[in-house]
Amino acid sequence: MNTYIKLLIAVLLPFAALSQDKVEGMVVDGGAINATLGLPGANVYWMNSQIGVVTDFDGNFSIPYDAQYHKLIISYVGFESDTLTVDQPRKIKHTLNPSNALNEVVVNQKRDAVQKAYFSSQNVVTINSAELLKAACCNLSESFETNPAIDVNFSDALTGTKQIQMLGLTSPYLLITQENIPMVRGASQAYGLTFTPGTWVESIQITKGAGSVVNGYESISGQINTELVKPLTDNAVFVNGYANQNGRYELNTHLNKKLTEKWSTGLYIHGNKRTQKEDNNGDGFLDAPLANQINVMNRWQYQDPENGWVSFLNVRFLNDEKQVGQLNFNPDTDRVDQKFTAANLLGAPVLNGTEIWGSEINTRRFDTSLKLGYVFPELPFQSVGFQTSYSLHKQDSYFGLNTYDITHESIYANLLFNSIIGDTKNKFKTGVTFAYDGYDEMVLTDDYSRVDTSIGAFFEFNYDNLDNVNLTAGLRVDNHNRLGTFVTPRLHVRYTPWEKGSLRGSFGRGKRAANIFAENQQLFASSRTINITNAGGDIYGLDPEDAWNYGVSFLQGFTFLDRPGNVSVDFYKTDFKNQIVVDWENPREISFYNLDGKSSASSFQVEVNHEILPKLELRTAYKYYDVNTDYTAGNLQKPLQAQHRYFANLGYTTEVKENGAQWRFDYTVHALGKQRLPDTSSNEEAYQLGAYADPYSLMNGQITRVFSNTFELYVGGENLTNHTQDNPVLGADNPFGSNFDTSIVYAPIMGRMFYAGFRFKL
Repeated sequence: MNTYIKLLIAVLLPFAALSQDKVEGMVVDGGAINATLGLPGANVYWMNSQIGVVTDFDGNFSIPYDAQYHKLIISYVGFESDTLTVDQPRKIKHTLNPSNALNEVVVNQKRDAVQKAYFSSQNVVTINSAELLKAACCNLSESFETNPAIDVNFSDALTGTKQIQMLGLTSPYLLITQENIPMVRGASQAYGLTFTPGTWVESIQITKGAGSVVNGYESISGQINTELVKPLTDNAVFVNGYANQNGRYELNTHLNKKLTEKWSTGLYIHGNKRTQKEDNNGDGFLDAPLANQINVMNRWQYQDPENGWVSFLNVRFLNDEKQVGQLNFNPDTDRVDQKFTAANLLGAPVLNGTEIWGSEINTRRFDTSLKLGYVFPELPFQSVGFQTSYSLHKQDSYFGLNTYDITHESIYANLLFNSIIGDTKNKFKTGVTFAYDGYDEMVLTDDYSRVDTSIGAFFEFNYDNLDNVNLTAGLRVDNHNRLGTFVTPRLHVRYTPWEKGSLRGSFGRGKRAANIFAENQQLFASSRTINITNAGGDIYGLDPEDAWNYGVSFLQGFTFLDRPGNVSVDFYKTDFKNQIVVDWENPREISFYNLDGKSSASSFQVEVNHEILPKLELRTAYKYYDVNTDYTAGNLQKPLQAQHRYFANLGYTTEVKENGAQWRFDYTVHALGKQRLPDTSSNEEAYQLGAYADPYSLMNGQITRVFSNTFELYVGGENLTNHTQDNPVLGADNPFGSNFDTSIVYAPIMGRMFYAGFRFKL
């Protein structure tokens, strides 16, 4: 490892001469008396410019000094933003005070709802709370409708579950973390994003391309990290109510209390329910599930800034129940006895033709996590962090004749050490990670239980010449009982060729064990048989997935008509060395097999953001995907993936009055090109689909009326063009027959939908 560090230093030393005058300092948390604890993730930027940085883990920052700028803005969600006058390079130590400790908050300059990092080596987009308020955002899966970085699709025709994609790949290839602790993985892949209520989210960081080695080896196409609201800075009381015309009702309550100067706690309660039966397309199946969820989290925050300690403890319990299927299905009387399952698999169905098809998906989950950090008082650039979590996820479900039950017990621990080499231009992180995953999985009549364990060590080096070069190079070595011993390298480089310009490049490796059934649960709501070929590996008889991701991006800020904007262009490609191919091309079966040939995903995106008129912001993007795989039938484009996508968002806000009163308007358009459909030519003619789905567009809008600092109302609509998919449930007339399939979904099932809600806070 010493040789590795020396090589990096030797490469980077020539850049030291490029340094220029700078303003350095530290942002500290003013939530406690005599606060000395740094505030990580605070925004520091020059007013009326695109020059800005984010404070590091210890609250430190360094920003280039330019004589044409004199106002330095420091801001953080939940704290009062401050504007400092800086006329020369100097050192600054500044304290931000929590906004809920003030009787009046003066906003010096509006923060962008979506922030792009100009000085980070990684391509990171941060979505803050202002962006999340642009839509109803009932849960995390619905938090990306107004942002083009993430694509949102429906996974099937029954559950209403939204699946996210980035760089042309679905969520299993993303590392999804909660406060940098892995969250949506394993058994929770299908529905896990719906288990985080939108009001719990403070901000979301989206990283394109290979992520940091600090967070593990599983990231292939990127990382999504969610920061939850903090008990110290969240409102003492917050209530959010929501209802839509399709019978979905939600209520969120936050209760926060500062107990002492060091301890704060919050109780967060979420409930949602849908009892109204909807079948607008007349196929006899529910368009959306009957649902009931209760979700309770208790969160503790400890701060001892004088001694350098900070900690967070979360405890959460979730119960989620869904019922889908035919309109008149009653689980108490209509559930088909499970003895039919074995008979049906043997080709001897014992059904009499009067059965009603239905499904229940019941999930109970308990999880807890602890984060503990210590900053050395005499060495503010040096710190130790410890993260650990435990979860027990139990899903009991059946889909007609098919039973799928899974219990996933997970333990995760990560120990980190942060420091410098010589000076603060050269920083490093190192540590060790342990993970345990125990799966008790029953698929139809087959037991696929297993235990996965891994232990690894990582080292990540960052060089920043505080001017035009930032480099992050990381390496981790892991030993996994099924994946073996392997090395994961990651590299991110940022170069600033001129003012407001940022050029980035990255590459890295990702490796993962695919949970083929948990990630493809839509297969159970069909008559397809399961076929696993090329057996011989250690995970369902298959080998681990292994891929390399490469990418370049360019971000350019500009001023047009005296109003700011930016344009970004990026290209990323993922090459799979091995992939578990999920083959839907035979309508009678779904096949899983190791890649034999090539598989790649290329993504190209152009995005332009600009305040076209005062208070009127336009965000628009075009995306092109080339995602192809060698199937047994030959090389094919990924099914249900539009190669061309267009996005536009218009947001308008009025001036904020002294009591906080304001109007907010938001309008979003998604346009999708044609999508290749899985081959159904061997079905009977009445159950055949075309080769491609027609292009279509979706429109969403919302109006918010803020009456005061304590109360606001919002109304909105989704799918305003009322576009729906024809025949989303194949074989709906005979759901126990050979043509039944609910997995080929390329457009909304629900038509136009209106909603309303309120927010109350103290």
